Amino acid sequence: MSLKQFKRRGVGIGGSVLGAAFLMANSSIGPGFLTQTTVFTQQLLTSFGFVIFISVILDIGAQLNTWRILTVSEMRAQDLANKLLPGFGFFLTLLVIIGGFAFNIGNIAGCGLGLNVLFGWSFEKGAIISCIVALILFWSKEIGKMLDGFTKILGTLKIALTLFIAYAAKPPIMQVIHHTVIPEKISMAAIITIVGGTVGGYITFSGAHRLLDAGIKGRENIHNVNKSALSGIVISTIMRFVLFLAVVGVVTKNIVLDANNPAATVFQFAAGNFGYKIFGIILWSAAISSVVGAAYTSVSFFKTFHPVFQNNERWCISIFIIISTIIFVFIGKPKELLLFAGALNGLILPIALAIILLAATKKSLMKNYQHPIWMQVAGWMVVLIMGWMSMYTFIDWVSK
Repeated sequence: MSLKQFKRRGVGIGGSVLGAAFLMANSSIGPGFLTQTTVFTQQLLTSFGFVIFISVILDIGAQLNTWRILTVSEMRAQDLANKLLPGFGFFLTLLVIIGGFAFNIGNIAGCGLGLNVLFGWSFEKGAIISCIVALILFWSKEIGKMLDGFTKILGTLKIALTLFIAYAAKPPIMQVIHHTVIPEKISMAAIITIVGGTVGGYITFSGAHRLLDAGIKGRENIHNVNKSALSGIVISTIMRFVLFLAVVGVVTKNIVLDANNPAATVFQFAAGNFGYKIFGIILWSAAISSVVGAAYTSVSFFKTFHPVFQNNERWCISIFIIISTIIFVFIGKPKELLLFAGALNGLILPIALAIILLAATKKSLMKNYQHPIWMQVAGWMVVLIMGWMSMYTFIDWVSK
């Protein structure tokens, strides 16, 4: 779709820039992050602020590089990778789809948890109902406008409600600031899982692919691309720290959290039954928006391989969501699935980013655009740091 055609459909550049930012941010602050933040804050207490700080720095290196390289090349990640070396795109697609399925099963699990809190339904019933809601959203006529509007509303709602809970939890602000800069404890497993859950796998590409679908591409749109990427990082960072403040305010009071749904205990302690219901709204909002983001971006990775996928995008997205739901209904264990998804996508990130950075060095693929040296250096630092921590964490896990 050309930019002119996109404008004629009533979706301005500004709306799409912000919509792509919220799509990425919503994907990165889904149910996995709610659970991961609670679990690791229990272990690290105020030092978990350092984990978030490091994850934001790594996010910037990964997101700015990926969004700019893809939009300037005017190609989706899989097509650019295949142009770099035939077969690379298929390999990258396989990694992203595996990670996307892991994420989406976890997202469906989050939907089940959220509706369980709100209405007392079983996790499986909540997951099936949420699956139907997601399918209805994707079968709406204006999928682009739906994605942009839906993600903005849910993103704003999540931040506002969590801010209320953080205020009620009364966290130790001075300790948080101190240990965010000088931590008492450091956990590589926490960093890998949080980075993987907030920028790993499909999330790295979700906003960039959304901008390409909106026709926002080429060197003339670098400013809009940077604005969208940075906006997404800022939105997700605010939500991460606000949620962390809520959790640390509770766990530092030695409250015992529910092993199956630890984040729910945080909200319940901070604001009673009202807080518990707020958690249900936040969790379901986070989960359903992440289901939308994971399915949309994962399918965008293979829809260009054959016209049958391009012409039946909605059916592909629907099948992706349905299979994710079926797997969750049969497997269960929502907390374990959410933690596993983050760790897996943390392993995928350095491989995917390395392929994109290599493609950026080929002027023939980048339309004679010279990617800034400082961005290349920042990107390769993310690859090396995440690659090293992933291997360290994997070896440590195997040894146990």
